[in-house]
Amino acid sequence: MASEKILLLDGNSLAYRAFFALPLLTNEHGIHTNAVYGFTMMLQKIMEEEKPTHMLVAFDAGKTTFRHSTFEEYKGGRQKTPPELSEQFPYIRKLIDAYGIKRYELEMYEADDIIGTLSKQAYEKGQQVVIVSGDKDLTQLSTDKTTVYITRKGITDIEKYTPAHIEEKYGLTPLQIIDMKGLMGDASDNIPGVPGVGEKTAIKLLKEHGSVENLYQALDTVSGVKLKEKLTANEEQAKMSKSLATIEVNAPIEVAIEDLTYSGPNMEDVVAIWKELSFKTLLEKTEYVEEDQETTEIQFTILDEIDASILQDTMALHLEMYDEQYHTSELLGISLFNGEESYFVPGSIAFESPVFCTWLEDATKIKYLADSKATQAVSRKHKVSMHGVDFDLLLAAYIVNPSISSDDVSSIAKEFGYYNVLTNDSVYGKGAKKSTPELDKIAEHASRKAQALWNLKPTLEEKLKENEQYSLYKELELPLASILGTMESDGVKVDKQILVEMGQDLEGKLQIIEKDIYVLAGEEFNINSPKQLGVILFEKIGLTPLKKTKTGYSTAADVLEKLASEHEIIEQILHYRQLGKLNSTYIEGLLKEIHEDDGKIHTRYQQALTSTGRLSSINPNLQNIPVRLEEGRKIRKAFVPSNPDWVMFAADYSQIELRVLAHMSEDVNLVDAFNQDMDIHTKTAMDVFHVEKEDVTSDMRRAAKAVNFGIVYGISDYGLSQNLNITRKEAATFIKQYLNSFPGVKVYMDEIVQEAKQRGFVTTILNRRRYLPEITSSNFNLRSFAERTAMNTPIQGSAADIIKKAMIDMAQRLIDENMQSKMLLQVHDELIFEAPREELALLEKIVPEVMEAAIKLNVPLKVDYAFGSSWYDTK
Repeated sequence: MASEKILLLDGNSLAYRAFFALPLLTNEHGIHTNAVYGFTMMLQKIMEEEKPTHMLVAFDAGKTTFRHSTFEEYKGGRQKTPPELSEQFPYIRKLIDAYGIKRYELEMYEADDIIGTLSKQAYEKGQQVVIVSGDKDLTQLSTDKTTVYITRKGITDIEKYTPAHIEEKYGLTPLQIIDMKGLMGDASDNIPGVPGVGEKTAIKLLKEHGSVENLYQALDTVSGVKLKEKLTANEEQAKMSKSLATIEVNAPIEVAIEDLTYSGPNMEDVVAIWKELSFKTLLEKTEYVEEDQETTEIQFTILDEIDASILQDTMALHLEMYDEQYHTSELLGISLFNGEESYFVPGSIAFESPVFCTWLEDATKIKYLADSKATQAVSRKHKVSMHGVDFDLLLAAYIVNPSISSDDVSSIAKEFGYYNVLTNDSVYGKGAKKSTPELDKIAEHASRKAQALWNLKPTLEEKLKENEQYSLYKELELPLASILGTMESDGVKVDKQILVEMGQDLEGKLQIIEKDIYVLAGEEFNINSPKQLGVILFEKIGLTPLKKTKTGYSTAADVLEKLASEHEIIEQILHYRQLGKLNSTYIEGLLKEIHEDDGKIHTRYQQALTSTGRLSSINPNLQNIPVRLEEGRKIRKAFVPSNPDWVMFAADYSQIELRVLAHMSEDVNLVDAFNQDMDIHTKTAMDVFHVEKEDVTSDMRRAAKAVNFGIVYGISDYGLSQNLNITRKEAATFIKQYLNSFPGVKVYMDEIVQEAKQRGFVTTILNRRRYLPEITSSNFNLRSFAERTAMNTPIQGSAADIIKKAMIDMAQRLIDENMQSKMLLQVHDELIFEAPREELALLEKIVPEVMEAAIKLNVPLKVDYAFGSSWYDTK
């Protein structure tokens, strides 16, 4: 299951772009169709490429907006919408509805403002956002999590605006786009700007002064008599123009990110519109029309019980679940295929058969599976320990092509040329229309999957061997799947009462902080209202506003953090927000995930998702529990041993990615530092700042730590400047000094990029691949991203390989030592166990021993460990 991605589309802008990009088209009824057709093509392309989990198309509600109260002539002079386009808007809206996409408009606001407000919501939640428009005004919304796609010529040619691309193109930050519009104006929106100041001059001024406000504070320093005269004469107009160009990110919309969940189109309705508008090309290409015709007839037998005679030495086995959360999903049945005959056993009848259970546990009986981890977990739920797994479609496909994000057998099969199995959605429906079909249909669907496993095994194994990845698949990922399945089904005990009490404690703290804020403010107000908070902070208390929106003052976290030293109310507000999010997102979220039958949380590990090979977890995501805040760390107190007399034991790799970097780059300074067991951040600070160890300050070490880990993740000077709150120039100098201090790292980076360009992919220590087709792109933004990816994927991916290998070795060692201790969780570079106290001494010996020996590097791996009565107490 892919991670969340929010796709926000500017409906009016894209409809206009499509209309003017294509020649006028009409259907047999004389209805103009070019805008609808162009919009559809763009929509199909962007959805296919981005695979969003949430979507919204925003529209302008009317000609009058709140901006007209500032400037009556705003957007004045625009030509009237051609009637050939106006008649197509109802079809565009109808099409959006058929696709199952939310659409929204708001009186007095523009589509830009709706998109801006939602993108801010998503950013604050840490979600990835893609905005699509034909209007460059929206590029101001670009952040490290938000990319703005601007359509260029035609309807599918787009330019992707990230902060790095904007800096490359203009030498500005995204927010400075607003200042640029303030100075140069925008003829399309009738924003006047400063007459005589064009883009080139505006950019030059902003590079020198940073913003319109700063420019006017330093107007005396501007060179050029005429330019200074123009600026002086139009100061108010420039500031007004900037205000007009500023997208509102706090619009009073009645829709939130969680309302935008996208579950797919109703193809019946979509196809009906295509037929009405005579989109013959789309109708010919759609899988909806052809899907049932693509499959050939198969034979299968539905059994009421399993006879020993049908269980062969080698069989494809598939557990058909109603939904992907297999820990709680209904088991619809089991399909078996021996290469000639297919069988289907409804429900859980198979697990009631001693013959089947014995066959499942027999390691000499070979099984081909779609998802061995899920099968292992479900089997254990039925008190059966499965052995003899020889093929896992999900893992094999993932290793061959890690960009495959689907876990649907049909989708994976089609990637490798096998079309005789339908998608789950076509059989069960999707969203509100999902339902359980007749038994015959379930049996046929499951049987097709079992046959797909049998037929795809040779193809995928051949590709794995061609890529020299068979050992990665067979010796690492396949055995790991079994271990993860066991960990998931074992689960981790959670003391519900502790979470409830924490929630109550947080509520109490929030009430106290709320009262303190009211005292400091001198009145009661809605703390969660940015508008009301802005009035309190910047008008009543008199703090200096750093940013202003059209509806008031910005009270975003980054703004408040910069004001923290000016008034004690700021720290209280920030703490109030943190605790509120902690309570709603994590305390309440974890409480919902506790299984009532055993009081445990059974997270699901996504083994075939990330491009680097790292594991992620969902339902719930235990890797996201915040630990920087003490109240967040305390959440781990609720994670306790299943036996009250046992303890929790945690071990984590120390700076594993930097050690991998030292190994891969063979940089003498890095290797020596780790071999001498030096503090790597202190060592980096010494080299970069050219000081002795005793002269390294905490700020120097913090900066060195930021650049150390930044290098691993391919950080740019912009990213580092944001992390350290320094200028980009200072950040660039810092990175240059780092690379001068560790020349082997620079050589590694240059060589790995060249290797990626030659081979089209990079590899990890265990030969995991990541393909980078954009590495030779003529598009600077795409190419730059691919180059950064080439640098950091081998490091991150190798670190993932190491901990996976450690998990396999550790699981075996626990068996060899005949221990009761259990491996419960993997969180980033950390393994968490529960153990009887009498096994602690042995655990302290073997865990670091096994983890440090997982893979041999030319620097030592180092493991830190601790134990206690809860996960919290292991730190």
